[in-house]
Amino acid sequence: MKIEHIAIWTNNLEPLKEFYCTYFGGIANTKYVNEKKKFQSYFISFEAGARLEIMSKEGVTDREVTDTKPEFIGYAHFAFGVNTMQEVDEKAVELRNNGFEIISGPRVTGDGYYEFETKDTDGNRIEVATKYNK
Repeated sequence: MKIEHIAIWTNNLEPLKEFYCTYFGGIANTKYVNEKKKFQSYFISFEAGARLEIMSKEGVTDREVTDTKPEFIGYAHFAFGVNTMQEVDEKAVELRNNGFEIISGPRVTGDGYYEFETKDTDGNRIEVATKYNK
């Protein structure tokens, strides 16, 4: 079994699409629009086969999350896997140099990964990780 896709609601569809395509090599399909339901979405495909669905719909409200209490029931984060620790470092530098906050890391985790955490243009948490090799 595999994860088919992860879906995220957004009020900023185009900037979020550009973020995942620009910084993570995603390829977006043609925008789907359902005028009757006031719904729009993109599926963004990644090299390894995973897909991300970003969706916008009139009436969907923001979640109440702050920097001091970022957890909530539901979506916590998802992780992009890379092959080397150097790739983790390079992606962290690229994102930091383009104005994105690096929330933690790069660091070695207790469960054997080398990772950093950032946020996308909507504030959704993302990790970039690889298995730690000494």
